[in-house]
Amino acid sequence: MISLYRPGNGILHRMPAGWKLALLAVAALLLSLLRLGIPGTVAVLVAVSVLYPVATLPLRALGEAWWRLRWLILVLGGALWLLTSATDAVVSTGRVVALLLLAELVTRTTRMGDLLEVFRRIVRPLRRLGADPDAVALTLSLTIAMIPVIAGFATQVRDAQRARGVRLGPRAVLPLLVLTMKHADDVGDALAARGLAR
Repeated sequence: MISLYRPGNGILHRMPAGWKLALLAVAALLLSLLRLGIPGTVAVLVAVSVLYPVATLPLRALGEAWWRLRWLILVLGGALWLLTSATDAVVSTGRVVALLLLAELVTRTTRMGDLLEVFRRIVRPLRRLGADPDAVALTLSLTIAMIPVIAGFATQVRDAQRARGVRLGPRAVLPLLVLTMKHADDVGDALAARGLAR
C-alpha cells in the first residue's frame, strides 16, 4: 500500500480518522458556500498552509504539496482567467487548492488502515442493499494507491522523452495509458491469485 502517511505525535496525528474526514467534509461544504474575495481566498490558503507545521509536518511536505498542484493552478486558473475574470480565477482555483491541501494533510496524518476502517463503518449500514464494506474499502485503497503510481509512470515517460531528445506533448498520454493499463492487469492478476477478485 502506497501512502503519504508520515508518523508523528502532533494533534492531527492523534485525532480520530472519522473526525478528520468529517472536518474535511465540513471544510469542503464551507469552501463551496462561502463567498470569498481574493483577500479571503488568500487568508484561507495561508490558514491551510499553517496547518502543516501545526501538524508537525516539515515545511518540505508543504512545499511538495504546493509543487504537485502547480499544473492544476496554471491550467485551471488560466482557463478561468480567460473565460471569466481574474477574481473568479483566483477564488475558484484557491478553493480547489485549499481542499486538495486539506485532503493531503488528512492523508499524511492518518494511517491508511484507519481511513479504510472509517469507510467500512460508513458502508456497513448499506449491507442490506447489497453493498460489501470490505470490497468498498479495498476499492478505495487501490484507488488511493494508484495515484502516486500513475504519477511515477508520468515521470518515467517524461524522463524517457528527455533521454531521447523528443517532446511528444499530448501524444505522451499513449505510453502513460499503456503503462497504467499494464499495471492494472498486474494488480488484477495479483488479486485473482489471492482469491480477492470477483
